[in-house]
Amino acid sequence: MPEMDLLLMMLALLVVIGGLAGVLAGLLGVGGGIVLVPAYFYAFQTLGYDGPQLMQMCLATSLATIIVTSIRSVLSHNKKGAVDWEILKGWAPGIAIGAVLGMVTAASLRSDTLQGIFGALALVIGLYMGFGRSEWRLGQAMPKGAGRLALSPAMGFLSVLMGIGGGSFGVPLMSLFNTPIHRAVATAAGFGVIIAVPSVIGFLFLPIDAAHRPPLTLGAVNLVAFTVTICMTLITTPWGVKLAHAMDPKPLKRVFAVFLTLVALNMLRKALGM
Repeated sequence: MPEMDLLLMMLALLVVIGGLAGVLAGLLGVGGGIVLVPAYFYAFQTLGYDGPQLMQMCLATSLATIIVTSIRSVLSHNKKGAVDWEILKGWAPGIAIGAVLGMVTAASLRSDTLQGIFGALALVIGLYMGFGRSEWRLGQAMPKGAGRLALSPAMGFLSVLMGIGGGSFGVPLMSLFNTPIHRAVATAAGFGVIIAVPSVIGFLFLPIDAAHRPPLTLGAVNLVAFTVTICMTLITTPWGVKLAHAMDPKPLKRVFAVFLTLVALNMLRKALGM
């Protein structure tokens, strides 16, 4: 297929992917990565780039978009005084260390292994979204000392292995430790920056076989997917926010939980060669 035709097909797929990710982010408050990674995976696979490092490209490109969206989000939340800077500063070093370890680990794994990891963790997130309760608590304040020392790098590590920002793990964790939901969402945006920046720097130096990478890929980051996704999410995220104010998003969150669970199971199926 001529490269121009391939680029046009990529653009069409990515416009849809970016637009959908933006609407879902605004409507349901879910991080874009949980949608983008499987969407990139199926798009790149459809275009013929089903190589042994396919998942690395999906993770890296998703995390690159998270740098932009998380910075924009945390600045917006900070204007409203919603970011808990004490939590953010205390948890940042451990999250950053975990993110670096996650990038190094992801770089050394095969695509099918990363598929299995994504599927298993996405299944947990989907079940929590579907069955979790807002009144559940593990404590009355975010852990410090040994608890923070263990949980902060784990959050960074697992987030990079899934190509996601701080929302999917950070918001439930803070909610379980009695952080108000709006403050949790705002602070988790800051987690996203801390997770994405060091991991993307590492992924930019990860060599990908030229036969298995889409056009305009730098290291493991596909610049076409990155650019189109950012442009589309900037357009469509406000649409999702408006929809969220116009209707009750809770039933839709349950529907998305079912969708995410099915996606996770399909990723697990593919990882197991079934």
